[in-house]
Amino acid sequence: MSGVTALDALDVLGQEAAVARLLDACGSRRWAEAMAAARPFGSHEALHAAAGRAFDALAEADWLEAFAAHPRIGAGAASGHQSAAGERWSTGEQAEMAAAAEDERRALATGNAAYFDRFGFTFIVCANGRSAAEMRALLEARLSHERAREIAIAAGEQRRITLLRLDKMLAP
Repeated sequence: MSGVTALDALDVLGQEAAVARLLDACGSRRWAEAMAAARPFGSHEALHAAAGRAFDALAEADWLEAFAAHPRIGAGAASGHQSAAGERWSTGEQAEMAAAAEDERRALATGNAAYFDRFGFTFIVCANGRSAAEMRALLEARLSHERAREIAIAAGEQRRITLLRLDKMLAP
């Protein structure tokens, strides 16, 4: 199987296997189904373009499903579907939390609870390379938003996370 890339392998998977694999990158089943139906991609550029089109077609319920596949910042488990790959990626993306002081962890836990109470979904931020203090500051700033604005911001963060995860999924 020399010369076959991860993208080639994704392009030839059966529909349900492709959906399952794509759910690793984004927890919205509708997004994963649209992406699986858009294959073959043939290039990373085409994959990213298809991801953008699939994102643009999502409704609020789809975004909320995607958000539920993420654990709260600093917490271990997601409230919705999260694959083993998604769990590994979340842990890596939140690696800066390992260095966070206990008071910072408590503040994030309190902020996460307040955010969920206010908006009804998990605080979503592309955590890659961000310190606990940076994420807490973003969370606190976003608490003042109206729900519709916050869903749009969280959706943008989800897009960033998903594109990073697609790249990780297809890395040699």
